[in-house]
Amino acid sequence: MTSGRKLFKRFLPIIRILEKLYKYLPHFLLRFMYDLSRSFEGSIAMMNRYLIVKAKSKRCGDNVYIGPNVSFKCLDGLELGSNVSIHTNCYIDAAGGIVIGDNVSIAHNSSIVSFEHTWNDSDIAIKYNPLKYSSVSIGNDVWIGAGVRILAGVSVASRSIVAAGAVVTSDVLTNTIVGGVPARHIKSLVN
Repeated sequence: MTSGRKLFKRFLPIIRILEKLYKYLPHFLLRFMYDLSRSFEGSIAMMNRYLIVKAKSKRCGDNVYIGPNVSFKCLDGLELGSNVSIHTNCYIDAAGGIVIGDNVSIAHNSSIVSFEHTWNDSDIAIKYNPLKYSSVSIGNDVWIGAGVRILAGVSVASRSIVAAGAVVTSDVLTNTIVGGVPARHIKSLVN
């Protein structure tokens, strides 16, 4: 079985040409193409999703896997490193800015949001109160388990693991495993 990294390297010259082409396509066309390929598996759909994210995000490294049914909002606020995998049914809203480092895996059904609702003005419904934007940072070599929620303003340090189902409301230290609701330190990673 050929790994994704080997396939990426094998087709790199073609990928570089397609990257340049996608940069010049209008936003509405890229959105349409993303929506078409969003629910499909397979190499062509996967490559299309990658090329669109590469064209429209603030920064996107090499060998990035975008699984089926991944939803992105505000791609212009998203920075992705290399060797990143974002699996099926994830939701990523980069309105306040999201930076994801190298060698990060985000398991299925996870969400990362970089804003929150305020509720200070009691004269209007909470959903109409202003939004508060706070960036999210995820370091290198991070594993985010299935069904994780990472909320605005959080920093997940390099070489850490967020256990499945966790809701991350505060910073995660390096070399740790966190889990629970809200996420708490479970144990340290030992080399």
